Amino acid sequence: MKTGQTAKMIFTLSICLFTIISNAQDASVEKSTYGIQVGVLGIYAHREVKLSNEIALRAEVGMDAGLFGGSFYPKNGYLITPVITVEPRWYYNLEKRISKSKKISGNSGNFLTIQTSYHPNLFVISNYDNIEIADQISIIPTWGIKRNIGNHFTYETGIGIGYRYIFAKSVGYAKNEGETAANIHLRIGYRF
Repeated sequence: MKTGQTAKMIFTLSICLFTIISNAQDASVEKSTYGIQVGVLGIYAHREVKLSNEIALRAEVGMDAGLFGGSFYPKNGYLITPVITVEPRWYYNLEKRISKSKKISGNSGNFLTIQTSYHPNLFVISNYDNIEIADQISIIPTWGIKRNIGNHFTYETGIGIGYRYIFAKSVGYAKNEGETAANIHLRIGYRF
């Protein structure tokens, strides 16, 4: 081969390699993103920090709400209590979204996670006096999707089944309890 042809071939291969590397680097979660979300029964502030190209660690504080009623209570009630959540999220379809020219900004994609939530017995807001909740922790494997609407608005949904442990002795019951727990959420939010 002549020197000119070799140089052209090396230049062409370099451009191809650079394009492949550039595309591979685009498929990554953001270094850091944060925002607020409102769900059917709560409000939450969150931050996601990049651990790898496909994994982000999400930390969240918020207020979960609940409704209760029945023959034991003279009227229907509500309660609002704090919650702290930590979850590693694996955004498994970033490459596929980029190949279809879909956005992944704000960690927009499908994800698998192990949602770990703690409900402390700090305070309860309710229409009944002297309502307490027992401290409880839940670990729930969850599948979900997160998408952006424009540059700042998001929506997210997820579903999962896991385990919840209730420290019932701390509020006067004879023993603590463990039970199956579900995570079904639908939220809209604003990303800063």
